[in-house]
This record gives sequence, C-alpha cells and structure tokens, in this order.
Amino acid sequence: MHYFEYRKRKLYCEDVPVEEIIREVGTPVYIYSARTLARHFRVFDASFGDISHLVCYSVKANSNISIIKLFANLGSGVDIVSGGELYRALKAGVSPRKIVYSGVGKKDWEITLALEKGILMFNVESAEELENINKIAGRMKVKAPVSIRVNPDVDPKTHPYISTGMRENKFGIDIRESLALYKKAVSMRNVEVVGIDCHIGSQLTDVKPFVDAVKIVVDFVKTLRERGITVRYVDIGGGLGITYRDETPPHPEEYASAIGSLIKEMDLTLVLEPGRVLTGNAGILVTEVLYTKRTGEKTFYIVDAAMNDLARPSLYGSYHEIVPVRKKDGKTTVADVVGPICESGDFLAKSRELPLVKRGDFLAVMSAGAYGFSMSSNYNSRPRAAEVLVNGDSYEVIRERESLRDLLRGEKIASFLKKRGEL
Repeated sequence: MHYFEYRKRKLYCEDVPVEEIIREVGTPVYIYSARTLARHFRVFDASFGDISHLVCYSVKANSNISIIKLFANLGSGVDIVSGGELYRALKAGVSPRKIVYSGVGKKDWEITLALEKGILMFNVESAEELENINKIAGRMKVKAPVSIRVNPDVDPKTHPYISTGMRENKFGIDIRESLALYKKAVSMRNVEVVGIDCHIGSQLTDVKPFVDAVKIVVDFVKTLRERGITVRYVDIGGGLGITYRDETPPHPEEYASAIGSLIKEMDLTLVLEPGRVLTGNAGILVTEVLYTKRTGEKTFYIVDAAMNDLARPSLYGSYHEIVPVRKKDGKTTVADVVGPICESGDFLAKSRELPLVKRGDFLAVMSAGAYGFSMSSNYNSRPRAAEVLVNGDSYEVIRERESLRDLLRGEKIASFLKKRGEL
C-alpha cells in the first residue's frame, strides 16, 4: 500500500496535492511519502518479529539522509557499499553498531573510517580484501569484525544486471572455496569472524531462490561449526521485489515464514538488507510535458525529466507506470515518453497508451522511490532534480534542486589555458 491517490481528479501524496508541490518546487522533482516509508518498514520488520534479526536498510536504493533518518528512527540499521554511504549514515544518526559494509572494492580510507567508527561488520568479498582489512586493523591495533560473502550459485530469475549470486557474477566467493578462506580468517590476529553473508540479486518475485540460498548457507554454517568456526550473524541480503506493473512479489510475511523457519533453531541473528521493497513504491518522479511531436511512425511526449534523472528504463528496460497529475478522461494515444538528452536511449516509456496531454501538463512516473535519484547524474550538464518528503498535510524540500553553479563546483580552467596561444 502507498499513499498516492486521486482526489477530485487531482493526484495527492498523502494529504498534499502534487500540483501544490510543483508550484513551489518546479520539475523534475522526486516526491516521497513518509507514511508509506514508515509503513513498509514496520510491516517488513514485524514479519520477522519472533526471529532474532536486524533490518539494515540498503542505502543504495535511496541515499537521501532524511530517508535514512526516518528508518533509523524506527530502529533500522543500514547496509552500505561506500565510504560516502557510511558518511551519510553517520550524519543521519545511525548507530555504527547497526552498520554492515558490503561491496567488492573497499578502499583503504573507507576501511579505516569504518574501523574508527566501530561498525557491526564488513562483508568480505575476496581473499585480498580480507588480507587488507587484517593489515589495516593491525596498524590501528583493533580487531575487524568480518563476515564472508559466499556465492551459492543460485539463479534468482531476475534481470542479469541485478543478479549477484551466480558463479559468473563479480560478487562473493564460491561457497565451495570459502571454507579455506574462513580457516584463514580465524588464524588472522586482527580479524574476528562474526558472520556469513549471501545476496543473490534484486527485484525477486518468488521466495524459492531465497529458500534455496538460505538452505545452502545454513548447511555451510553447520560445516563451519563442525570445524570449530562459530558465527553469530547470517546476512541474507535484500532483493525482495515490488510491483511495478503486473508482478506479484511475496508479502514480507511469506518471505519471513519461508526463510525464518530454516534458521530459527540455529541460534543466529538474521541480518536483512531491504532497499527497493521499502522505498520503491514510496516515491514518484514528476515531470512537465514540454512538447508533443508526431512523425509518420510515432508520437512522442517530450518531457523535462530524462535518463539522467531516472536511469532504470534506459538501463534495464524497466517499466514504470506513468499517470497524469490531473486526471483526464476521453481519448488516449500510444506514445513514447522521452527526455531532452541527446541519446536514443533517453526514454521513460515506450509505446505506452496514455491520455492526450499538452504542453504544460504534468506526468507522474510511479514507483520511482528506489534507484531513482540515487542513480541520477549530470549527463548533458543537467542539474539534478529536487527531492521532497511529504508527511501528512505538510512537506519539506529534502534536497534543493541543483543550480548551474553547482555543475561547475570543483572544476577550474587549467592555468596554461588562461593565456592565449598555441598549445
């Protein structure tokens, strides 16, 4: 359930007309519903109520510090994949003891900062990374808490770009080879083995791949224990899908029931890293129609949002429902919704049946709360969109729209170019 609905033909976010936000903030603009975010977290967390667990929101889905703070206030930890995300989480007030650091390419300064802050654990993805963490922790005279990310080679049946648990993926260590790495880890002076990690992909709409992966991980935990290696945490990542169009993902209770029963008697704490399932349907991207263009083959609605604002359609061919901010009756047309960027891949929808709209009308791209702004860029020197958080009948801008001056921040003209002359 989300809190976007029509009232008297106007689209509302909670109790605020979207048009009211547009008048003040302009477009493109991301609009998030605080009630939806909170509801999604509470439902997800409560589903695992009788299991020892920690929900660590996956920051990469939507990294605005207000979103992180909202979840932290509800008791959430975070899953991070960079020093920048660690910085955001700390600024949002997340307890370091609820921070899990994933990702295949942690730099020395990032590892150092995480150790200084005392995070819960690193999810280690390679033998060299483990050695480097041990070296840095030794230099700092601390013990680094680590979990090794094992790759169970389970097909998540999702888009190949967001599949992460197959043998050919860059993530994790083949589970058949990971026992040797665990043995190496427990022999290191500056590493403490605390857990095991597994993440198989994103936007999964069936619990079976999760069950298959957890069974493999649980069996491996038993193997570790037989060899005297004890772990306290089992991190099964995120990946639970949402409805964009006609998907029927499992309810969190079904998900919890399916995997919880497998680890309930194992005396372990389950770590979960939901992202999309918490934020995806809690946000929309609103865009203005600039022009309608008709050719012999196509009708195009040219709007002021583009692939730099929302990359998913261009990157994955993803579907996002698109609706008018002011509801329309009558005729429809089949059109491509495209942005101003100079790429044929710049589209938000293709061959979509939509109401007839005109210049100055506004469209809402639904289910844009995850991997929307967080994947946006300044391609074509386009300032990034504003972000707004709605709470009941009020709203706040939680990220100002970038200015043209912001585009040049950090740049300078090389000194040798300031004088006329040949190179």
